[in-house]
Amino acid sequence: MSPLATVGLAVFILILFAGIYLSLFGLPGTAVIFIDVFLYALISGFDRIGFKIILILLVLSVIAEAMDFLLDMSGALVPISSKKSFVVSAAGAIAGAFILTPLLWAAGTFGGFFLGCFAGMLIIEFIRQSKLQTPFKATNRAIFTMIGGKAVKGCIALTMIALSLSNIYS
Repeated sequence: MSPLATVGLAVFILILFAGIYLSLFGLPGTAVIFIDVFLYALISGFDRIGFKIILILLVLSVIAEAMDFLLDMSGALVPISSKKSFVVSAAGAIAGAFILTPLLWAAGTFGGFFLGCFAGMLIIEFIRQSKLQTPFKATNRAIFTMIGGKAVKGCIALTMIALSLSNIYS
């Protein structure tokens, strides 16, 4: 593999990590993953990733983003995006990746990244909720809906990544 191809693959994988990270903050992370994989397939001439995989990833991305939109509209808690939540989530993501990588290798890297980021986001949100007065706190239903929605969206993002990487490296 040429040095340019190695750099391109590294950028590709970093964008996959960014997609997971963005998906937890209500941004279109699965769309970022889809576009990243589509561009990789386009550049590589659809050698490893074919049109069927692209179509499956598109459907998964639309499902994830539609579900996230519908949950936000139904009253799920929307975590406050602040500098502190981004920093703690990033620290949790790195810690989670380092903890699970030796156990599960590549799956542990991406899974640990997601779980650590998710845990960091939840910790900051729970601390913020504990400082609010009772009338301003989110309901348990809103909190559990947010947790469930982010978990499902993250699992869809991880499935998209696993599907992409398994086709690239097979």
